[in-house]
Formats: sequence, structure tokens, C-alpha cells
Amino acid sequence: MDQMTFKHDTVLSDVHMHRPNTHHLMTRLNSAGQPVFRSRFRILADSHDDSDSGTGSANEEKHKSPRKDGGTSPEQDEEGGNQGNVEPCLDEDGDLDVTHRPRKSSVDEDGRDLVCPIILQQSVPDLDQDEDSDDDDNDDDEETCSKDIIQIEHTMATPLEDVGKQVWRGALLLADFILSEKDTFRGATVLELGAGTGLTSIIMATTAKTVYCTDVGEDLLRLCHRNIFLNQHMTDPAGGEVKVKQLNWLQHSLCTDADLEFSWTEAEVADLYDNTNFIIAADVCYDNDLTDGLFRTLYRLCSSFIHSCTVFISLEKRMNFSLRHMDICCEAYNHFKHCLSQLQDIEDGRCRFKVEHVPLNFSQFLLYERIEQLDLWKITASPLESEQTQSDSD
Repeated sequence: MDQMTFKHDTVLSDVHMHRPNTHHLMTRLNSAGQPVFRSRFRILADSHDDSDSGTGSANEEKHKSPRKDGGTSPEQDEEGGNQGNVEPCLDEDGDLDVTHRPRKSSVDEDGRDLVCPIILQQSVPDLDQDEDSDDDDNDDDEETCSKDIIQIEHTMATPLEDVGKQVWRGALLLADFILSEKDTFRGATVLELGAGTGLTSIIMATTAKTVYCTDVGEDLLRLCHRNIFLNQHMTDPAGGEVKVKQLNWLQHSLCTDADLEFSWTEAEVADLYDNTNFIIAADVCYDNDLTDGLFRTLYRLCSSFIHSCTVFISLEKRMNFSLRHMDICCEAYNHFKHCLSQLQDIEDGRCRFKVEHVPLNFSQFLLYERIEQLDLWKITASPLESEQTQSDSD
């Protein structure tokens, strides 16, 4: 398993590409015969408040820090000026011969700026050493794991239909937002759509009361259930409960068949419709049909609630060359924006939707590249019947 085999339809998350030691931590094969790996994500202290997008202070620090090779920075060279009147050196053609300062050959000094240089370097070596040292004790990790480490089992390099079994940057972005807005979600009932590995639901359970972690496919839901078990050290002290349930966006009703695994009980269905305060989804809008299904599900749920509900959707804009447009574009994101505008324009007398873009100026708690292609949206759904009732009483 030291080498990954790619096929024409294989997809690999950038999150796993930046964790080179993960392939040493294969734990088992799932029911589909896919290797399952375990990765650790350290939750950092709130130390990036000065940055607008998790990169500002890092870039500023990069330019202010002294050079490791002992040389001076360009600013220092300008301040020092030329020492005396030195005859300029000319080459054989009479042009000015500029002597360049020797540089070490490294990734961050080859003329290209890293998206987030400090975050990519911070704590990664120590974390990888912890992973290697505990490789033989994987079965006991749930008992000995530090409270600031979240363990996630996942697959790598999957076909498109199994991308939910990987960890994506959109989930890490939404997790950052939850950790920076804990008071907002404290004691709430939350529904996650397309939960994938369950990482965001686990983070949400550190502050929310009840989290319904939903997706489709028994193999994927078992993976969610396994990850929740691995991270009880994070959810139990906070009192949050994560319930793994099946929710298919292409079906109009919830599965309540008691004979099926991950089905809903009548009490859970009632709790969902009566008490859900927030709906969250991370990196689920990569296919137009699935995006349509997502928005139909959002409309159906929010229109059935008797109270207002807030929806947060994070995603990454993935640029591709389109033969139809003969240009680089992001058709999946464009379709998502179209669905947002359609939802906001709905006037059926049942529910009003307000769409807002959320600026990414909150702190970064997890190690990943917060690139400019990441996006976060807020949708506020308000039932019109409750508004009409309130106005009549007034």
C-alpha cells in the first residue's frame, strides 16, 4: 500500500495529498474491498485572530522573518546602501553583471508563493511522529487520544461515487467556522446533510446538543459510526450526541423501517421537525443532479419546520477546462449559485429564504490550506405562517 494506483475515474482529496505518512496507517478493508486509513487532525489554539483568511498573518510573518541562510532581506539591503563608490561590473557585452545572492534550494524559495506557508509547516512534523509512534496501538487510540486530536478513518483515491469516504477542505472550513462560533451552536439540534466521514458532525457535537449525521449507503454510514466511536473523548465531555441516520436527497420521506440499519424512529423524526435549529453541509455540490436534490431537500425540510432555521453550506470551487465554453470555468459552482438564487426567489406563501455570503475572516483551528476557492454561504429560512400569526396577534 506504499504506492497509490490511479485510474481514469480516481479522485484524491488535496487533504490527503498533503499528509504523506497517512498511507502507513491503513487499518482494515471495508465491505467494498477498499483500504481504510486513519488520519489525525490536531485542533489548534485560537492563534490566528489577526488574519483575514488564515493566510494574512502568515504571509506578513514570512516577509518579516530573518533569512535562515544568514543573509539579509531586500529591505535591509536597501537601507544599508552601497558602501563607497564601487566600479560596476560589466559582462563581455558591456551589460551590467548582477551577482545574485546564493539561495538554498527549497520549496518556499523557488519564486512561487505558497498559499499558506506558516499553516503548512505548523505542527505537521510532530503530528506525523505521533502517528508513527502509535501505529502499533491503533486499537487503543480512542482511550489514549488527546482531547485536541480528532481521528478520522477514511479511504483514499476513490471513484467519484465514493468521494464521501474522503475528507475534503470544505469540511475543514466548516469545522473552523463551528469552532469559532461555538456560542451560536451551543445546545442546538443540528442536521448535517451529506456528512461523509462525519468529521463536521463530530466537531459540531462538541457544542451542540444533538447532531443528526446523515448520508446514504450502509458502508459510508458505518464509517461515520466508527469515527464517532473513535472520537467519544471529544463529544462525551461536551454532552453532545451524534446520531447516524440515512437521508437520501432523492427520496421525499425519511426511512423509518425498523428492520433497516440507520433508520429513523418516530421520536427522532418528530425531534428533527420540531427542534432543528441548524442544517449544515460541506463540499456536497460537485454534481448538478445532487445539487438539485440538496436544494429540494432543504426546501422540503425548511418549509415543514414550524420555526426559523439557518443553513450553512461550505464548498470549494473546482476549476476545469470546459469544451462548451472553451475556457476555464467552474460549472458545478455556477449551478450552485443558480440554485441559491432560485431558492431566494421562491414566493409560495410557505417560507421565505434569505441568502448571505459569509466572509472567511474567522480563525483557523485545523491544518489545511484555506485557499481562495473555498466558500461559505448562509441561508436563513423563515416560515411565513409564523410571521403571519405574529402580525395577527399584534
